[in-house]
Amino acid sequence: MRIRVFHETNYTYEHPARGLIQVLRLRPRDHDGQYVRRWRIEPSIDGRISEREDGFGNVVHWFTADEPAESLTIRVTGEVDTNEMHGIVHGTVERLPEVFYLRDSDLALANEPIQLFARAVAAAGDPAPLPCLHRLLAAVHDKVVFEPGPTSASTTAAQSFEQEKGVCQDLTHIFIAAARHLEIPARYVSGYFHRADGMVDQEAGHAWAEALVPGLGWIGFDPANGIGTTEAHIRVAIGLDYLGAAPIRGSRMGGGTETLDVKLRVEQAQATVQS
Repeated sequence: MRIRVFHETNYTYEHPARGLIQVLRLRPRDHDGQYVRRWRIEPSIDGRISEREDGFGNVVHWFTADEPAESLTIRVTGEVDTNEMHGIVHGTVERLPEVFYLRDSDLALANEPIQLFARAVAAAGDPAPLPCLHRLLAAVHDKVVFEPGPTSASTTAAQSFEQEKGVCQDLTHIFIAAARHLEIPARYVSGYFHRADGMVDQEAGHAWAEALVPGLGWIGFDPANGIGTTEAHIRVAIGLDYLGAAPIRGSRMGGGTETLDVKLRVEQAQATVQS
């Protein structure tokens, strides 16, 4: 599948903001089943942009504005070719040992209710990691209603589990927290998802989890949709939780109240046939 992405993040400030710095994890990397044909990141104001790699192996761009600004737009355009890998993730850049992804993290910490939930899922069938993870995927999807609004970027797995509602980030944090409690390494993935229902205009990027299965490696699980990852997923960045894989994080001095607006379009593009 060839997927085309147009992603625009617009910041408007009450007063000119000084010292604008944006850390961008917005560029996918090639791996088995994913090939980046073209990708461009364009800030709307003058500044310096440098490319680095973080400790997780994500491509990170640091943007520093030259002058105070009343607004800033980060525009991303690109196309990615994907192949169906049935959720198996191979050929990725791995900078950390697998056991690192058993570590607790602020947004994906299993409190007692999540621990009880995880143990109940594990006891409900085959204890092997893969079938257990598939049961966990279904259980999180059934337990937590996808509903924009009641949570924010700082909502923890425990909070969204208690509310039984949230967005893809929240369901992913619950899945990760439960998997780690079961001693299964798990991590957060940010990216894009091409919807099969024809809805190409979306409110935000997507998030899902990867968990380690002995003999298979990392496997993608999408709790918000209740499915394993497919060729419709574009994998961009990973972390212990959202904080390590956030598409955009930044800082500024002054500026007053900030208004954020996101425009995202994810659509299937037609591959060009060479004659």
